[in-house]
Amino acid sequence: MIRRMATNPISQFPAGFLWGVSTSAHQIEGAADEREPSVWDAFTAEPGRVKDGSTAAVACDHYHRYAEDVALLADLGVDAYRFSVSWPRVNSPGGLDFYDRLVDELCASGVRPVPTLFHWDLPLALDWLDRDTAARFAEYAAHVAERLGDRVTKWITLNEPAEHTLLGHALGAHAPGRQLLFDALPVAHHQLLAHGLAVRALRAAGVTDIGIANSHGPTWPASQESADLEAAAFYDILLNRLFSDPLLLGRYPDGIGELMPGDAASIESDLKVIAEPIDWYGINYYAPTKVGAPQGTEIEFGGLSLPAELPFSVREIEGHPVTDFGWPVVPQALTELLTGFRERFGDRLPPIVITENGCSYAGIDDQERIAYLDGHVRALHRAVEAGVDVRGYFVWSLLDNFEWAEGYERRFGLVHVDYDTLERTPKASYGWLRDALRARR
Repeated sequence: MIRRMATNPISQFPAGFLWGVSTSAHQIEGAADEREPSVWDAFTAEPGRVKDGSTAAVACDHYHRYAEDVALLADLGVDAYRFSVSWPRVNSPGGLDFYDRLVDELCASGVRPVPTLFHWDLPLALDWLDRDTAARFAEYAAHVAERLGDRVTKWITLNEPAEHTLLGHALGAHAPGRQLLFDALPVAHHQLLAHGLAVRALRAAGVTDIGIANSHGPTWPASQESADLEAAAFYDILLNRLFSDPLLLGRYPDGIGELMPGDAASIESDLKVIAEPIDWYGINYYAPTKVGAPQGTEIEFGGLSLPAELPFSVREIEGHPVTDFGWPVVPQALTELLTGFRERFGDRLPPIVITENGCSYAGIDDQERIAYLDGHVRALHRAVEAGVDVRGYFVWSLLDNFEWAEGYERRFGLVHVDYDTLERTPKASYGWLRDALRARR
C-alpha cells in the first residue's frame, strides 16, 4: 500500500511548473556494440574499477526498449523527460537516428524532451585536458540541434562538471581514472568553456531555452574554529563557486583564475564565453557536506577514499537518516541552498530548475523514497515562498541503472529493473508520484 502524506506537496506549485524525471545515456541505454567507445567503456574494462565488476554494455537496454520506457513516462504523468545524448553514439553511423525515434515517441506521448548534451561519457578519442575538446563539443552540439531542434526546445549543455572533474580527473574514482588532484583544474575550465561555446552554437541554431545542470549543496563547517571555517570555505569554492561564479558572475573565485591554463588575458577572454547568458540554471541537489580542517589521514566519504593531503576533511553529519548510499537526508538544506543562491547572485541568477534530486534505496515498496521526495518537494516549495524563482523539478531517476563506479548495487529508480530479465516494475514511489501529479490537475 502506498503511504499517503497529509497533503499533496505538488499541488502547491503554480501552473506551468515543470515536473519531470531524469536519466543518462551511459547508465541506461546499453547497446554498447552499436556505438563507438567512451572513456567509461575503457574505465569499466579495467579490473577493480567498478565495485561489482559490471559494465554498462547492456544496462537497462533502453536503446531497444525505449518505447516501453516512454509508456512508463506517459503513465507517470510527468511533463518532461530529461535524458542525455551519447556523444559516442552520435559519432557512430545512424547514432542520431535513435534520438530521432526517442524524441518522436516522447512528443507523441505528450512528454517534453529535455536532452543533456554531455553526461560524462566522453568519446574515447577526446580528452578534457585538451582545450580543443571544447571546440569539438560546440560542433557536436550544433550537429545535434540541427537534427532535433525542430521538436526539442529546452536544452542542457553539461551535467555536473564538478563531479566529472573531481571524481574522474582529480581522485581517479570515475572515468577516465586520473589522480591529478589540483592539476585537474584545466578540466574544469575546458568544460566551462565548452558550455559557453555550446550556448553560442545552440543560439545560432535557433535554440531559445538553454541551461546547465550543476551539482550544488550547502557546505557546513565542522565548527566555528578558524581552521574548520577556512577548510569549509575552500571546499565550497571547489565544489560550488568554481562552477557557478564564472557562469553567473563572469569571474572565478579569488585565487582560482591564476590556476587555470593560459595567461590572464586568455582567461579573461574565455570567461566572456563561459558567461554567455543562459535562460535558466539547473541544480542537482542530494545532500549538504560537513567539512573541517585536514586530519592527516585518508578519509572515507560516500564510498570514496579521499587523500590525506587534501586541505580539508569531510565529516559525518549526525542526527539525520541516511540513504543506502550513506548520504544524509536533509531536505531543509535544499531550501538553504536555494535561498543562499538568490542572496549571492541577486539579479544575475536566472530562473532555477532542479535537474536532479533523488535517493538510493533497495526494494519495490520503497516508502523511504516516498518520504524523501515528499520532504524535498516541500523544502523546494519553502524556497519558492521565500522568493526564489524555481521553474521545475526532475526526480533522479526513472529507472534503476548502472550507477557508475558502484555498478548495479545502488538503486535510484522509481521503476525497478531486473537486470537478468530487464523486466520493469514500478515501485511504490512511482505510484506516489503518479497520484500526486494527477491530483494537481
